[in-house]
Amino acid sequence: MSHPPYDDADREAVHRVIAERRDVRRGFLPDGVDDDVLERVLTAAHRAPSVGLTQPWDFLVIRDRGVRERVAGLVHAQRAAFAESLPPARARAFAALKVEAILDTPLNVVVTCDPTRGGRHVLGRHADPRTASFSTALAVQNLWLAARAEGLGVGWVSFVDPGELAAELGLPEHVEVVAYLCVGHVQEFGPAPELALEGWARQRPLGWAVHHEAWGRRRQRGEAVSVIQQTVDAVRPADPKAVAAAWERQHALTKPRGALGVLEEVGARLSGIAGACPPPLPEPVAVAVFAADHGVHAQGVTPWPQEVTGQMVANILGGGAVVNAFSRQIGAELCVVDVGVAGPPLDDAPGLLRRRVRAGTADLSVGPAMTRDEAVAALEVGIEVGRDLVTAGNRLLVAGDMGIANTTASAALVATFCGLDPAEVTGRGTGVDDAMLAHKVTVVRRALDLHRRDPQDPIAVLAAVGGLEHAAIAGLLLAAAAARVPVVLDGVIAGAAALVARAIAPDAVDCWVAGHRSTEPGAAAALDALGLRPLVDLDLRLGEGSGAVLAVPLVQAAARTLAEVATFDSAGVADKGAAGRAGEVSP
Repeated sequence: MSHPPYDDADREAVHRVIAERRDVRRGFLPDGVDDDVLERVLTAAHRAPSVGLTQPWDFLVIRDRGVRERVAGLVHAQRAAFAESLPPARARAFAALKVEAILDTPLNVVVTCDPTRGGRHVLGRHADPRTASFSTALAVQNLWLAARAEGLGVGWVSFVDPGELAAELGLPEHVEVVAYLCVGHVQEFGPAPELALEGWARQRPLGWAVHHEAWGRRRQRGEAVSVIQQTVDAVRPADPKAVAAAWERQHALTKPRGALGVLEEVGARLSGIAGACPPPLPEPVAVAVFAADHGVHAQGVTPWPQEVTGQMVANILGGGAVVNAFSRQIGAELCVVDVGVAGPPLDDAPGLLRRRVRAGTADLSVGPAMTRDEAVAALEVGIEVGRDLVTAGNRLLVAGDMGIANTTASAALVATFCGLDPAEVTGRGTGVDDAMLAHKVTVVRRALDLHRRDPQDPIAVLAAVGGLEHAAIAGLLLAAAAARVPVVLDGVIAGAAALVARAIAPDAVDCWVAGHRSTEPGAAAALDALGLRPLVDLDLRLGEGSGAVLAVPLVQAAARTLAEVATFDSAGVADKGAAGRAGEVSP
């Protein structure tokens, strides 16, 4: 017979303390912590499991105000350094956050680790010396849960250099700092983590985090979990009341009706996404450039060698591409996602996300570009990246691309979803001549004749003639729509991906804004099919997300118009057409 579980009340208490544990930063009371209470909390921490039963932790309790003030000085210096590393909008959001309570609490507890405790032959430490630190982290969690059960709040201070802190506290050289905790009584515990309540971060669904037997095989309660389906289920159309309110306000602002053209449509769209008028300013901004190679390159559809994809990725990561310059101009964060670059793994660099599904697609003109499972995996990459960017607090996303020969796959996608002849949607890409363009059209037509996929099965179409970056961008578009965060579309690659995403979740289109009209004919066809009007028309055809990034200030201006421009009534300006517009709430 198995050992019986806790009774219902005890089990509920255990799960309640786990669910209600909070990283507390504000609302601490000056009341001291009773010694008996502190001992119970530290006893719970000391009972944590540890590698080889070494108990590598120690607890340094600090009440002295002078010591805490010096530690606070170290923290503030690190906080300032972190703020300087952030894009402007992220820095402003960070400035509004309270990140430590060193001086607000009556005591601090430093949890340290001695990785040498137990000698040279500790059971379980040989293969991975980090297990001592892992054990100490378990002690921290025990302490945190016990403190919550005692009604104490705990805040973990992470903005501190461990070496500087160890020197300030006079720790022995072999002892490491694992956690600096602020402990005290609080007025109340929030209904959710503070960072979530303040809009800085969101929690990830459990079903996405649990894999069975193999990575990517997600199950919950015995049933398969589809990241794509859960994302699609969260997509909703624009809020009609907020859209109507936006148009009503547009007509009341101190300007002639329709004077801001497409910006008025964008303002209404942003309101519908947010479910409020005026909508919040769409910042911070994050740009995700998805990189992948294409097997159809072997058909000679571009004069550029395939190696350029990896070389340009390195250029972007080094800060030297056009999209870098444009992103710096608007203060956007930029990352590059390797979802399918051919060749060896890319060198590590800040901003690189390694998410390679396969090293480039197969040649779509002689067989499927990828399997259905690979297309699904790439879609999931985009969903996870999009959700992570939103979780990090970004409120406007841009999807960029990098991949030699990707306009060929884009033409195939656009032709399929728009029902157009390949000659109508195939462009010059990186600048091919007339003969190569004619050959490119032939290759696209041959691929469509070979596959003949039904647009009603968008993942099948994507697998047959799409690219890994198309799939990932489509995933990001779905994730953003599910999170009610707008995305600015770039050129033909993003347009082709948007057609895929709309076929999967039709209401998702309400969350997208067309950044620009590319010279690629497929881009115009995609925007027409999506019903989106571009903000910029500068004969651009670069890709990388560059045109979309240029349009970001216009998107933000549309939101500022609704939030900051005075109405006729508030400004005391006569409204020439007020009587004729009574009751109108549409463009």
